[in-house]
Amino acid sequence: MDVMDDFLAARSQMALSLGFHIVYSCIGMVMPFFMAVAHFRWLTTGEAVYKNVTRAWSKGVAIFFVTGAVSGTVLSFELGLLWPKFMLHAGPIFGMPFSLEGTAFFIEAIALGFFLYGWERFHPWFHWFTGLVVGISGLVSGILVVAANAWMNSPAGFDFVNGQYLNVDPIKAMFNAAWLSQALHMCIAAFAATGFAVAGIHALMLLKGRNVAFHRHAFTIAAVFGALAALVQPLSGDFSAKDVARRQPAKLAAMEALFHTEKPAALVLGGLPDEQTQRVNYAVRIPGLLSFLAHGNFSQEVQGLDRVPAADRPPVLVPHLAFQLMVGLGTFMMGVAALFFLALWRRKAWLQSRWLLRLFAAATPAGFLAVEAGWTVTEVGRQPWIINGVLRTADAVTPMPGIAYSFYLFSAVYVSLSCVVVFLLSRQIRMVPALYDVAPPTALA
Repeated sequence: MDVMDDFLAARSQMALSLGFHIVYSCIGMVMPFFMAVAHFRWLTTGEAVYKNVTRAWSKGVAIFFVTGAVSGTVLSFELGLLWPKFMLHAGPIFGMPFSLEGTAFFIEAIALGFFLYGWERFHPWFHWFTGLVVGISGLVSGILVVAANAWMNSPAGFDFVNGQYLNVDPIKAMFNAAWLSQALHMCIAAFAATGFAVAGIHALMLLKGRNVAFHRHAFTIAAVFGALAALVQPLSGDFSAKDVARRQPAKLAAMEALFHTEKPAALVLGGLPDEQTQRVNYAVRIPGLLSFLAHGNFSQEVQGLDRVPAADRPPVLVPHLAFQLMVGLGTFMMGVAALFFLALWRRKAWLQSRWLLRLFAAATPAGFLAVEAGWTVTEVGRQPWIINGVLRTADAVTPMPGIAYSFYLFSAVYVSLSCVVVFLLSRQIRMVPALYDVAPPTALA
């Protein structure tokens, strides 16, 4: 296997690991908030169904905490083994958020232990507080990891002189120009994806008529979180788009398949980019809208890939299609969210309807597909740089013999781990006993 094959295998293995880990970590950092809301409702209303939902969700939180810890540990080893040149230079600069993330992880682990084994042992409100700490520490962990990734997109906190990294400032590196927009976008995406996934599973159980009271309460909590996040996410997306336009115009051009600088720039919907002819086939163009989204007005120039040196241009097809998928799925989730809140506000009968539950069931994977697409845009759109404008990805990889076999091994491990997670979660759902139906089942229209 030559060096280029090693390079592709290393990137593929890292992409595979991140693709699985991001699902586990998103659920692990968001589900505790659902759990805390259900627990709060039990403490304030005394309705047993909320206690049962809390107990059931706590087991799911434990499952994803373990899988997230395992997959995250694998990633830390892969950074050292596959990308030692990157870690040699970057580790001392952006190591602080990783160190703080470790602290947040330990707090999360301790709080989760208190919560899982604290039933009937702690004061009820202290017990509830430990569950809330699980969510807060998990969210902080996610923000810190995203801050490290943001540094790769917007390197700061050092001077690069003659190949040397001098005057290192870890605080400035952690709070780089990209961390706020990326952290905000990722956190909202995690709530939207997890909310729709959890609500979709409970909607499916409602469609089957199983343990209706239990699943109805669980569905409502998860759907409120997911729907709120889905409606807020476009604001975060606009903030992120303007930030990328300012800091990484080449990435924006790849996302939008903008081969040529335009003034004003049209927004491209759909289409298949052809990098040889530098055209986008089968696309719908909306004049001036990209200028508005990138810069806040309909006439400003947007830089295309023609102003980027050929050696520094990112690929176009994958970022563009991934971006279109992310936006399309986000729009679908917004539509479902709007219908849900309309049902809560003016159309109560819709909440009992099968068509609304079917929409949520269909949307179960939508959020996580959008998250995967968004990370594809972030990572592929930065190429050929691993540290934007400083270190190329090809220069950071280790030409390690047999790395392709390592990729196959890790693929099998992650697929097996996911099968175990699905089995454990399905078993938890099947174990919801009939006695959880503390209210008479409600017929679905």
